[in-house]
Amino acid sequence: MPVVTSDSHTQESDSMRIRRRLRGDSEEYVRAAARDAILGTPRKTVTARVTRDSAATPSVVAPLTFRDGPSAVSLAEPPAITRDVAAIELFYDTIADRFDDIMNRYDVHRRIDTIYDVLLGAYDLKGRSLLDAGCGTGWFSAAACARGARVTALDIGPRLLEQVSLKCNAKTVVGDVLNLQFEEDAFDIVVSSECIEHTTDPRRAVAELIRVCKPGGMIALTCPNSKWHWACTIANFLKLRPYEGLENWPSWNDLRTWFTENGASIQTMRGIHLFPFQVKALQPVLRRLDAFGDVLGPWCVNQAVLAIKS
Repeated sequence: MPVVTSDSHTQESDSMRIRRRLRGDSEEYVRAAARDAILGTPRKTVTARVTRDSAATPSVVAPLTFRDGPSAVSLAEPPAITRDVAAIELFYDTIADRFDDIMNRYDVHRRIDTIYDVLLGAYDLKGRSLLDAGCGTGWFSAAACARGARVTALDIGPRLLEQVSLKCNAKTVVGDVLNLQFEEDAFDIVVSSECIEHTTDPRRAVAELIRVCKPGGMIALTCPNSKWHWACTIANFLKLRPYEGLENWPSWNDLRTWFTENGASIQTMRGIHLFPFQVKALQPVLRRLDAFGDVLGPWCVNQAVLAIKS
C-alpha cells in the first residue's frame, strides 16, 4: 500500500500510475502463467533444489513434485482452482522486480524484528535448518542467513526467487505452501510472514507449515488480522493498493485453533500495528504501542505467533 500523504489527489494519481505500470507487463504474464499451470501447456521445466537435513547429504536438483495422497494438488488438473484464482495467486510474481519499491519498508522491518528479535530472539539460529515459506523477495530469508541459519526459501513465483538470490545465498525452491514437497519433520524452524492469507486455504497452509517442522521445532508466523479486512476492502475499492493477490485474512482465534489442532503448542501470540501503518508521521507512535502487542494483539492490524511442534 503506498504511503498516505496529506495531498489526497497526489496519492491517488501515484497509486494509479503504479497500477498502470504494473499492468503494462503483468497481465500477459499472468494469463500465460495461469494457462500453463492449469492447462499444462509446456513452456520449460522448473526444478527445485531440495536438501536433506544432514550436512553429509549433498543438494539434489530434481523436478518439482508434490506428495502423493488425497491431499495432493496437481497443478495440471486442479480440482477446485479456476483460471482467475490461479492468475491471482501468481500476481506477486508478476511484480517481482518492482515489489521492493512498492512495499512498505516500515512494515517489513517491523515484521522482521518481531520474528527474529522478539519471537525467536532467545534462540540461536546458527546452523539450524530454516524454511522461509512464501519468502517473497527474500527479506526474511536474508535476515535468517545473517543469523547463521541454513535457509531454504520457498515461493510459488520463480521471479520472486530470483530476487531472493540477489539478497542472500538461501537455497531456493519453487513450491506451493498448501502442498509442500518436503517430507515430514524436515526443518528445525519454519518461518512464514504475510503468506498464508494469499492462499485459497490458510488453514491448510498452517497445517503444512507444522507438518514439515521437526518435533520440538519452532514455527514463527505473521499474517493480517481479519478484524481489519474492511480497511483492505476499502483501499482496494478506492484503488489505493497496487496489489491484486488473494486476501483471506484469519482471525486471532483462527490462528490459535489451527495451530492447536495440528499438534503445535503456542508459546506466544502478539500483535503488530494497532492501526494502519501507512501514515509515516504516526509510525513512531505505532512502534511504541507494539511493545504492548501481547495485550493489544487481538485488535492489531497484524498478528504474530510462535509455536513449538509437539
